[in-house]
Amino acid sequence: MTALTLLHRYRDSTRRYYDADADLVMEGVLPDDWPERLGEPDDTGEIRINRVNYEICVLQALREKLRSRAIWVEGGRRYGNPEQDLPQDFDAHRQVYYQELKQPLEAETFVEPLKQTLQTSLSTLDSGLPKNPGVRILERKNGWISVSPLAAQPEPPNLQKLKQEINHRWPLTGLLDMLKETDLRINFTESFETAATRETLDRNLLQRRLLLCLYGLGTNTGLQRVCAGVGDEAYSNLLYVKRHYLHQEHLRNAIAKVVNAVLNVRMAPIWGEGTSACASDSKQFGAWDQNLMTEWHQRYGGRGVMIYWHVEKKSVCIYSQLKTCSSSEVAAMLEGLLRHNSEMTVERNYVDTHGQSEIAFAFCHLLGFELMPRLKRIGVQRLYLPEPGTKAAYPNLQPVLNRAINGELIRQQYDQMIKYATALRLGTAETEVILKQFNRSETKHPTHQALSELGRAVKTIFLCRYLQSVALRQEIQEGLNVVERWNGANDFIFYGRSSEFASNRHDQQELSALALHLLQISMVYINTLMIQRVLSEPEWMTQMQPEDLRALTPLLWQHVTPYGAFRLDLGERLDLDPHDVQGGSA
Repeated sequence: MTALTLLHRYRDSTRRYYDADADLVMEGVLPDDWPERLGEPDDTGEIRINRVNYEICVLQALREKLRSRAIWVEGGRRYGNPEQDLPQDFDAHRQVYYQELKQPLEAETFVEPLKQTLQTSLSTLDSGLPKNPGVRILERKNGWISVSPLAAQPEPPNLQKLKQEINHRWPLTGLLDMLKETDLRINFTESFETAATRETLDRNLLQRRLLLCLYGLGTNTGLQRVCAGVGDEAYSNLLYVKRHYLHQEHLRNAIAKVVNAVLNVRMAPIWGEGTSACASDSKQFGAWDQNLMTEWHQRYGGRGVMIYWHVEKKSVCIYSQLKTCSSSEVAAMLEGLLRHNSEMTVERNYVDTHGQSEIAFAFCHLLGFELMPRLKRIGVQRLYLPEPGTKAAYPNLQPVLNRAINGELIRQQYDQMIKYATALRLGTAETEVILKQFNRSETKHPTHQALSELGRAVKTIFLCRYLQSVALRQEIQEGLNVVERWNGANDFIFYGRSSEFASNRHDQQELSALALHLLQISMVYINTLMIQRVLSEPEWMTQMQPEDLRALTPLLWQHVTPYGAFRLDLGERLDLDPHDVQGGSA
C-alpha cells in the first residue's frame, strides 16, 4: 500500500527516477535480483530504479495480492474480505459443522490416525515392491517411478450382437422422439414454470413447444431450424417459451429428474449394484470471439469454452458446468461433487492430472470424498514421510522419498481448514475464489501451508495404493474412459453450426450446454430401457458373459438419428423455370 501511495504521488511526474528521499518499498514488490534485472546507473554511476519498471512491478505484486486476497477490497465479492467467505456462526455451532463433515473435534484425533495410515501405506508398498512386477523405483533423474502399462482386457464376445439387435428393433430412432418419450414417462417438463403472474398457455401445447425448444438448443440447430420442419409452429411461439420458461435452475431440476429416473429404473442383474463413483473431465467447444468466456486453449489448439462433466461409471452424467478454458478444473471438480442435486451418493471421483492438486486432495479428504487421479507424470511424484528420521524404514523407496509431513502445522490450522471446508460445503463462497486464494505461492498463508501438508499426506497414501494395486489403476482407467465416451457423444448430438456456441451471452451459452446435457441423458435413459427390454428375454441374457456386462453401456447412438426425417420422391420436382422443366434440363 505504501508503494501504491508513492505511485499516486508521482502520477503526473515526467522524471525518469524517483527522488532520493522517496520511500521505495523493495520487499514484496521487486525481485531479489533487482539490481541486475531492473537497476540502471545514473549520471553519477549510482544504481537507480526506472520509474516505469517499478510501477510495473508494483502493479504485478498488487495483482497477485488481490488474487490471493492478502489485499482485499471493501464490499467486493470476488476480491472482498476473505473472512466473509467463512461461516459467521462457526464458533456458536462448531460441533454441528464438525459433525456435518464427519471429522473429529480435536486436532490430535485427526492428525494421529492420518500419520498412522501414512506409515502403514508406505510400509505395505515398501515390503511388496520386490514382488510387484509392474512398478519399479529407479535411481535415474534423482529418483523415478516406473509403472508398466495396463494389459488389455478381454474383448466382450456378445456385445456387438446386442448392439445389432437394438439397431434391428429400433432402427433410426429419432433423438426428438427419445426426448419426447422420456418426458412422457418422467414428466420433466413440469419443472419449467414461468415467472409471470398469469399464464394462459395450454399445458399440452406448452409441453410440445418446450420439447422443440430444448431440442433446438441441445442440438445447436436453433429454434428457426426446428420450427421450419414443424408446419404448425411459428418461431415467435418458440422464442416466447424460451424467454419465459427456460432458465438454468429449471433445466438443472429437469436433468436431476432424468438422472434419478435412470438410477431407479436400472436392473441390478444387468448393471450391477449401485455405485458411488464418478469420473470428471472437460471438453472444449468452439465459441465466437466477441465475448468474455471465449479463450484460446493451448492444449486443444483452438478458441472456445469448456464444459466440465461429472459422469457416473455407467454413463449417467450427474452434473455439468460451463467454464472458461483457463479456469481451474480442480474448482470445477469440487463444484460438481458438492452441487449435484441427484440421488446418487458420490464417494470416489476419478480425474486426470489437470483435475488434481495437493489442495484438492486436502479438501476432498475434509469433505469426505476420495480423489483418485490418473497422473500423467507419475515418474516425478514423491512420497512424504509420517515423521522425521523414518526414511531408513523404507529401503526400497529411498530414491523417491521426500521430507516428513509437518503435523504440527496441521494441528494449529485444523479449525481454519474445517472453516474453509464448511464454506465450500455450504456454498458461502465460490469454490474457484477460495482455490485461487490458496494457489498463489507468493503469499504464504498459514492455512494454505497446512492444507498443502494435509494434501501431501493424503496424496502419498493414494500413491501407495495406486502403485501396489493393478486393480485400482484399472478402475481409474475405466472410469475415465467412460467420461471420454460421454465427450465423444457430444459431437453427435451438438452438431449444429459446426458444434460452435453461436451466442455471445453467457446465460444463453449455459442454456445450450444444459439442453445438451438433458438431451444426452434422455438418450441414456431410453437406451437403458431398450437394453433391459432385450436382456429381459432369457435367450439373450444367457448369452451375456462377465466381459459383456462389464463393458455394457447405455451410451449408444448407432440406432439414433438426431437430424429428423429425410423424404425422397423421384416423381416430385422443384418449382423452377417452367421451360427448363419442359425441356428436361432441370
